[in-house]
Amino acid sequence: MSVGNVDGKTFAGMLLTGAHHLANNAKTIDALNVFPVPDGDTGTNMNLTITSGAKAVQDTDSEEVGVLAAAFAKGLLMGARGNSGVILSQLFRGFAKALEGQKDLTAGKLANALDAGVKSAYKAVMKPVEGTILTVAKDAAAAAVEKSKTEADPIELFRYVVKAAKESLSRTPDLLPVLKEVGVVDSGGQGLVTVYEGFLAALTGEELPVEVQHGKMENLVSAEHHKQAQDFLDTADITYGYCTEFMVKLEADKLQENPFDEQAYREELDGRGDSLLVVADEDVVKVHIHTEYPGEVMTYSQAFGSLINMKIENMREQHAAIVGNKEKKERNQHAIVTVAMGEGVKALFENLGANVVISGGQTMNPSTQDIADAIKTANADSVYILPNNKNIIMAAEQAAKMAEVQSFVVPTKTIPQGMRSLLAFDATQSPDSNAEAMKDAISQVKSGQVTHAVRDTTIEGVSIKEGQFIAIHESKIIAAASDAEEALELLLEQMVSEEDELITVIRGEDAEETDDRLEDFVEGTFPEAELEIHEGNQPVYTYLVAVE
Repeated sequence: MSVGNVDGKTFAGMLLTGAHHLANNAKTIDALNVFPVPDGDTGTNMNLTITSGAKAVQDTDSEEVGVLAAAFAKGLLMGARGNSGVILSQLFRGFAKALEGQKDLTAGKLANALDAGVKSAYKAVMKPVEGTILTVAKDAAAAAVEKSKTEADPIELFRYVVKAAKESLSRTPDLLPVLKEVGVVDSGGQGLVTVYEGFLAALTGEELPVEVQHGKMENLVSAEHHKQAQDFLDTADITYGYCTEFMVKLEADKLQENPFDEQAYREELDGRGDSLLVVADEDVVKVHIHTEYPGEVMTYSQAFGSLINMKIENMREQHAAIVGNKEKKERNQHAIVTVAMGEGVKALFENLGANVVISGGQTMNPSTQDIADAIKTANADSVYILPNNKNIIMAAEQAAKMAEVQSFVVPTKTIPQGMRSLLAFDATQSPDSNAEAMKDAISQVKSGQVTHAVRDTTIEGVSIKEGQFIAIHESKIIAAASDAEEALELLLEQMVSEEDELITVIRGEDAEETDDRLEDFVEGTFPEAELEIHEGNQPVYTYLVAVE
């Protein structure tokens, strides 16, 4: 590599080293989560997300920066978990788009790509919050753009980027008061700084603060169970049935009448199928597309030249051969996909009518791919997705955008909200009406949790000691107590009003059976309210509480 030019091999090293460095620091980043509950998972989510991107890079033979960036971005998107993971995927989605067709990377290209990534991420977030990973990315990109006006060396430019990112990270507590109160910087911002540190180390060959293990990505995270993609799809459900590949040998006489514009050509084909790949140079255009009408795609392409190296494969026949041509399942009109943690909670959702329950939440959020697979498994014309966790909503929205059927994300942030929304579903109503009714139902239930503190802290005026049980009402810590039952009682005193009629308590896997004490407390304190107790067996939370 010379000054002003990062080749593809070095660029791939940047991506992989950034992923390794994040993996080595995931637990440290988890510990920066503001709430002292054992579900701090920003580092875990970002690690799982970037590991997916790194694997995609390792599976890419190309040494072109644009191709590698696109593979990285695609891998990030498919593996995105939690808000932090989705935002990371969007940062590099815009980054990759800015590098389309680029074989190498200059300081100017790098600065522009970082800036494009920020714009993509801000556009993807409905209500951007400053003092987060978005702010760190924005400040670092702005510094890169400004520095690139006078600096042609990508190494020196990226030193400046890392410096600006660290300075921005140090300012996050000034933008988010809760960070200053607890005395930490933003965890997502720290994750991005860690990735950028890895990028810089690959460029300079300098030692990282934590040893980087150069090897296969399988060692970065615990092995996860992956089903064959074909298992989630019936043969007859394949929308675009023909894998079509060909090359267009551009011809001057045809180009005079129909000038070739790669972006316009790509956009035209994008409306005719999926899994599209268009790579063009001065003489030839390489096309890969899954389409239902390959003849139409080829006829359109002939306007620019002659077709060579054509190959068409019937994917329905291929799929049937793989899965044994199973009998097509009857398709549903509606289906509900929900996320749950604990066998008991899963059973509750199934009893309420959920069609597919994804295991996850808190310490292991499902990825965009997990949710997309669940939508396919639901086998319905209209699918309603209940994330039941604020950190899963963005991944659900990404999966819904990818889905080939009508998909609605009902932005439930808690298990009680998910249960209440599911009860609002009415199969006789239209999809839009159901989606609105399920969203409206969110406000009809109050949510609470009891869990244990994993460190000492003081937050929102509540002093908490490690090992104590803390009561959380609508994401706000309201009390701490020495035992779970006392914390539950303090929580109910805050949650339940005279107008409330039903109290539902879901016991976690570590909850003791103290039904008599709870029943006596509710009867004596809220005599007009009915109490229901369910076994949820959920981890992390000793009790989940719903009040209506």
